[in-house]
Amino acid sequence: MADTIGRMNLNTVKAPSFREVRKGEVRKHLINLTVRNELGVLARIATLIAGKGYNIEGLSVGETHEKGISRMTLEVIGDDVVIEQVVKQLRKLIDTLKVKDITDTAHVERELALIKVYTATPRARDEVLRLVEIFRARIVDVSPETYTVEITGTEDKINAFVELVRPFGIKEMARTGKVAMTREGISQEEE
Repeated sequence: MADTIGRMNLNTVKAPSFREVRKGEVRKHLINLTVRNELGVLARIATLIAGKGYNIEGLSVGETHEKGISRMTLEVIGDDVVIEQVVKQLRKLIDTLKVKDITDTAHVERELALIKVYTATPRARDEVLRLVEIFRARIVDVSPETYTVEITGTEDKINAFVELVRPFGIKEMARTGKVAMTREGISQEEE
């Protein structure tokens, strides 16, 4: 069964086997951090990244299975040279235990979105319900005028769903940052 799961990469993002990076090329980077769950850690990390002139595009933080330890996934847009400097600076912070840029590593990533869609007519309710089924989302709240949809998946999946429900009208939307982990058991040859 493990072999079957290893071959199924429907839920993974595979790193390119060879990528030529030009100096100064700007792209999205996913950075995983393991930190002590202490007051001010998030502020210090945000300040460090802002000090390098970059914006945090996405951020998710949560406790791990270890008491007092949290995991962060940061999404930052920048060139490889500056992101490498940011990673080195993050490693120097007192409460930072582990830092890794997983952009070019095979990994699994997910995002969650709550989308309140206008469904005032029976036809709109039916069509939105059909889209919810196709995208394997869930309706988590219903009102006479709206459905609130919960959807998880890759950024592309969520963006596709948003574009399909946009014609009905989006009253409100909230998205989490990405949560990402590297894949286990993949050698460099397989990447």
